Amino acid sequence: MARDTTDQTPLSSVAELSSYMAEGPRPKEKFRIGTEHEKFVFFKADHSPVPYAGDASISALLNGMQERLGWEPITDGGNIIGLGEQSGMGAISIEPGGQFELSGAPLETLHEVATEAEEHIALVKEIAEPMGIGFLGIGGSPKWTREETPRMPKSRYDIMTRFMPKVGSKGLDMMYRTCTIQVNLDFSSEEDMAAKMRVSMKLQSIATALFAASPFTEGKPNGLSSWRGDIWRDTDNSRSGVLPFVFNSDFGYADYAEWALDVPMYFIVRNGKYHDCTSITFRQFMDGALKGSVDDWQPTMGDWINHLSTLFPDVRLKRFLEMRGADGGPLDRISALPAFWVGLLYDDTALADAQELTKDWTFEDVVQMRDTVPSKGLSAEIRGVSVLDIARESVLISKAGLKARARKNAEGDDETIFLRPLEEILVKKATLADEMLALFNGRWEGSVEPAFKDYAY
Repeated sequence: MARDTTDQTPLSSVAELSSYMAEGPRPKEKFRIGTEHEKFVFFKADHSPVPYAGDASISALLNGMQERLGWEPITDGGNIIGLGEQSGMGAISIEPGGQFELSGAPLETLHEVATEAEEHIALVKEIAEPMGIGFLGIGGSPKWTREETPRMPKSRYDIMTRFMPKVGSKGLDMMYRTCTIQVNLDFSSEEDMAAKMRVSMKLQSIATALFAASPFTEGKPNGLSSWRGDIWRDTDNSRSGVLPFVFNSDFGYADYAEWALDVPMYFIVRNGKYHDCTSITFRQFMDGALKGSVDDWQPTMGDWINHLSTLFPDVRLKRFLEMRGADGGPLDRISALPAFWVGLLYDDTALADAQELTKDWTFEDVVQMRDTVPSKGLSAEIRGVSVLDIARESVLISKAGLKARARKNAEGDDETIFLRPLEEILVKKATLADEMLALFNGRWEGSVEPAFKDYAY
């Protein structure tokens, strides 16, 4: 999220909270694709992390991007922390450890998504080159300790950094040492939202397996395909993971709102100042918990929107759905991730086929798969069937869905071209993590240093 909202509309009832999400549906012909991708920022000379301040720094990158794009600077305590395109069609932000993120515009086709990613990478590389800075496209920081990783001057991150160790063992690693690719997708009704959320919640670990790209920690293999996936198993389980109520046949907006109400808050923003609210839930906030301790203590719609952005289930509901299971990766993965989900969710026949594929999976089945995929990858199982086989079937359904969309580029190619990296994985039975481990044990001669060249953008 590029900036925290300050919508001052007062909240007077719990019903208004689910009403916010109920304003999300749009006609199918207006469905869009919003892709987000993060990358690690490093100095090419020694592969060390790039600090926030200085002539060659994260802030210098942001200022350079602002000068070229003309986007509005987003500041926090006088520090530039991001950029927003004035019409709200895109944003650039920084994650806690300096990971550089593009939150893409809502686009109509995957061809546009690919072009957007290519143009962003080309521009940021051009600005970074004179500073000796490069960008790494994998899911987990392969070399730096948490202590070596810089901290960005962003108020919400200060609050999260203090809170995370209280609620899980790996939250700080999630914040400072992981990167992801995500896609935000639309729904046409509450029923459509529920169907898409249920299917994508079940299949999120399939995406984790296919996009696994974080096999190293502090210079050594960590025994995992997706370290990032494992980190999410113990980050803050009150706000993360698989949500059991999504599996109910009558799941709707109100169920998600009721769950969110009882998750501890992170903060509220008043007059530009962040107030730590980690000791209360949003329900307690609605009941007046901050009265007397904070001016303007009454809850606003902006507080609710910000709170929703601090929830981290495998699929997150706002006025759209966010697919959150994949590691970061190279340029072709930035298009492959949205392609996978658009194919599955934006075509009615494909969605029905995905529902059929997963219809017998229980909440417990999905949690068990989520627990084993980070270590076992494609060889993990659900109900006695390998994740590899489920991935094959899922990609076939996705491909049929993309073919049915029939969105073609100038050369006449439809969107199925963006699934090719996944099809290659399925043929080779090897993910990026497997590929990197083979290189580590071969040409890289037991060092992760070559990753900064081989997997740089």
